[in-house]
Amino acid sequence: DVQLQASGGGSVQAGGSLRLSCEYSGFTFDDCVIAWFHQAPGKEREGVSSISSDGGIISTKYADVVQGRFTISSDAAKKTVYLQMNSLRPEDTAVYYCAVDLTSSSWFFTLNSRASSYASYWGKGTLVTVSS
Repeated sequence: DVQLQASGGGSVQAGGSLRLSCEYSGFTFDDCVIAWFHQAPGKEREGVSSISSDGGIISTKYADVVQGRFTISSDAAKKTVYLQMNSLRPEDTAVYYCAVDLTSSSWFFTLNSRASSYASYWGKGTLVTVSS
């Protein structure tokens, strides 16, 4: 069975850092795209960052609002994808979800406005709260 488990959320002050983890099972990282999404209250779920592996070559993508502040990485041996979030802002406050697209669609990897509809499986979210 495919499973994803996000963890690492918490409360921090603006300018602080958090590292989210997404532990996965039931699929091989080399055959898919894994992405982080966030959803703030009253807003739609939006793509934050994605990562894929093609023959061992890692590719990453970031939403403009997190470019330069967030870093996505993977540890295939631990079957875990991380999202290092630095210089956090109050507007980063949201529930963060990890998801996998087992078809490796470009729409999902590029985090376009319809990316969430291409997710094959979702993990439960982890709440990030950034106070000013």
